[in-house]
Amino acid sequence: GTTTPPTTTRAVARGQRPMLSTTSRACAARTALARATTARCTGLRFSGGCAPGAKKAVEGASRARAGGVMTMVRRRCATMTVRAAQPTFVTTPIYYVNDQPHIGHVYTSTVADTYARYRRAKGDDVFFLTGTDEHGLKVEQSAAKRGVDPQALADENSEKFRAVMQAYDISFDEFIRTTDDYHERQVKNFVKLLQDKDAVYLGKFEGWYDEGQEEYYTETKAKDLDYKSPISGKDMVRSSEENYYFRLSAYQSQLEALHAENEHFLTPSARRNEMIQRLNEGLNDVPISRTNFSWGIPMPNDEKHVIYVWIDALMNYITAIGLGDGKDSELLAKREKYWPASVHIMAKEISWFHSVIWPALLMALDLPLPQRVHAHGFWIREGRKMSKSLGNFVDLDCMNRFKEHYGLDAMRYYLAVEGPIGAQDANFSAERVQEVYSSDLVNTMGNSVSRTTAMINKYFDGVVPSEGDVKFDNWNMTERTSEQVQLALAAYEALDLPRAAAAAKNIIMDVDLFISETEPFRMAKDESKRDQLNACLYQCLESLRIAAVLLEPLMPNKMAEFDAGVGLGEGTIDERTKWGGLKPGTTVQKLALFPRCEGLDENGEPIKA
Repeated sequence: GTTTPPTTTRAVARGQRPMLSTTSRACAARTALARATTARCTGLRFSGGCAPGAKKAVEGASRARAGGVMTMVRRRCATMTVRAAQPTFVTTPIYYVNDQPHIGHVYTSTVADTYARYRRAKGDDVFFLTGTDEHGLKVEQSAAKRGVDPQALADENSEKFRAVMQAYDISFDEFIRTTDDYHERQVKNFVKLLQDKDAVYLGKFEGWYDEGQEEYYTETKAKDLDYKSPISGKDMVRSSEENYYFRLSAYQSQLEALHAENEHFLTPSARRNEMIQRLNEGLNDVPISRTNFSWGIPMPNDEKHVIYVWIDALMNYITAIGLGDGKDSELLAKREKYWPASVHIMAKEISWFHSVIWPALLMALDLPLPQRVHAHGFWIREGRKMSKSLGNFVDLDCMNRFKEHYGLDAMRYYLAVEGPIGAQDANFSAERVQEVYSSDLVNTMGNSVSRTTAMINKYFDGVVPSEGDVKFDNWNMTERTSEQVQLALAAYEALDLPRAAAAAKNIIMDVDLFISETEPFRMAKDESKRDQLNACLYQCLESLRIAAVLLEPLMPNKMAEFDAGVGLGEGTIDERTKWGGLKPGTTVQKLALFPRCEGLDENGEPIKA
């Protein structure tokens, strides 16, 4: 099934192994079956030929085991329509180990995870990458303050991020670390190739440096920003340093064309407009090495320089694939098919690096560009940017208190429907968390599922009735549900999670209204209306099943409960959202998915009377 890089020398010393999540192992069987139908040619410029490893993937599927989830996946795979699995590469940014996990990291990872789950549900061959960025001046300085080795600090904080991924059910296929030997080796190979192509030269930087972002600014740009970081607001530092430079300016026209001609390369459109404006100001060559600290990857042939942390970090997307090890690489043989990336997902403050510097580096390396870069907004509080100094920061402890109170899937749902997926920032509010939980999950979905499964148990001894051919005036649940399905699937494709959730919610609200208007509890008292009762409750439960299938990428654990009590059907998400997947004669359990609970205060603590 899914593969991981060889265990590195450094990883062995740490007593760790590259990690494959339970959910990812579970999806391996579905992926492998699809791989069996096609040895798909990727047509990548740097290699050509057919993607290798299909046979091994099929053989690996027969060995995959992941408990109850694996059983469910095998059952679905057994009836899945044969289709060519589309290699799909989804990434988060790798998170900086000098930071502590907070709501922003959880949100970005949840968005990427939801999209990865959706693409797996489509039957696609997904590789989902996350990890930690571990080099740089800030890590070296923080380690010195604590009197520890930078590697020890990186190990400690990387584990914190890994633990967050597990706690929030992020179904990554690999957790990469920039201190992994296989990553460092390939980064040096790529930089050497840039040198060989004359895309890099030695120069001297005179200007300003944003220590928080580890980003250089010219005098003109720094002056425009009042010599303060546009992200943290802290003063920039005057810097004079010998650096190796990347000839970014040589790619001015190509980058202008990329953004002008491909409106979907960088989303949302507001981010694209920002990048076009910056490109119009003209590009300067950018430093790719540092000499005033040592915690980094040495430059090829000049070890007094270390490779700039942003260059090192960006290259994780291609080192994880093995593109820097040559055509004989075992890792490349397994993962070459995944490049170019389907989507890089991140917050907006790093969109410049991902939509300008990163594609220019790829152009210089003669590698295909990612299909899409999505840079979402920030979480804010009370209309202000979150800050530890303002006391309005939603750190991991606060997030965990909300998660423990409402449940993991309820918080995933809240983040998805209220989060800053587009250009605008989003306000985090404890009051709004309670409102969304009560309105959408308890009173809408929870209530509809509870009412419908209770009536089927009461009137049919828990056995799903046949729909028959009864029609209801002014109600065509098949058509109404199908319309919302198409809206939801299109929204998932566009990464519009609020709209995808809203379409599923519309189906559930239709069920509520349908019950109110048809009154099945009255039909049950009249034996002559038995056929109508059958059709009514079948249509209600079938609509709820389809809504649950649509919500499964977003709330996998709660929808697994629905699957156990009712059944989600077999096959891909397209097949399972077709009307008629609910089989008459199926035994149904009474379900109570979302218990009522009191709200919390802004710190995630119980509200005191």
